[in-house]
Amino acid sequence: MDPIFETVYFDWLYAKVHLDGVPFDTYCGLLKAIFRTEFVWLLSGDDNRAEDGTDLRMEFLKQNKKGFHSMSWFDDGCSVLEMLIALSRRAEFDTDIPSIDWFWRFINNLGLGDQTDQNFDIDYINEVLYRFVWRLYEYDGEGGLFPLRHPSRDQRTTELWYQFSEYISENEPY
Repeated sequence: MDPIFETVYFDWLYAKVHLDGVPFDTYCGLLKAIFRTEFVWLLSGDDNRAEDGTDLRMEFLKQNKKGFHSMSWFDDGCSVLEMLIALSRRAEFDTDIPSIDWFWRFINNLGLGDQTDQNFDIDYINEVLYRFVWRLYEYDGEGGLFPLRHPSRDQRTTELWYQFSEYISENEPY
């Protein structure tokens, strides 16, 4: 990815999940690590999560006509950050819980909510992201995005959207 584009695009993504009242640079290191980690879809259906994530690039281009003429970066894989932002938007649509709240719930469910720039452990972050991407979390989803108390099936072999649906059934009064 072009370094100038990467910086401008990252800042645009970061602004989508920035918490009001929290200094902008509080989670910069964490979000950069998540941005630089590729989301690898292993199960049919999760390719949709990757596609949703990369669709953010077109949204960015429509909003930012700043001379990003080279489209070579469009072919890059989806980052975990892009996927999480896109998934949080879908979650908002299905629940009316704001996407920013979903995004930070995902971060907390992964065990990364305390990884501020003042408390930053890149080895730990990379370990958590590796476990998530390669589905090395627990049967019940612990260590992933959607931990469950009473899973009906192995969350490691369940596509993310169905994990989300079961998580909603167990956690939200709908």
